[in-house]
Amino acid sequence: MDNQNAKFGFTSFAENWNGRLAMLGFVVGIATELLTGKGILSQLGLM
Repeated sequence: MDNQNAKFGFTSFAENWNGRLAMLGFVVGIATELLTGKGILSQLGLM
């Protein structure tokens, strides 16, 4: 059990996945804006 890497918390593994998913979300948000012609807030009905 001692030689297994932790998968939760502030570990390098978790931070790498957090960064990758954040980049993916940003790209999807920009692509959606380009395809619809509306900003994110307009799509959510906040503006």
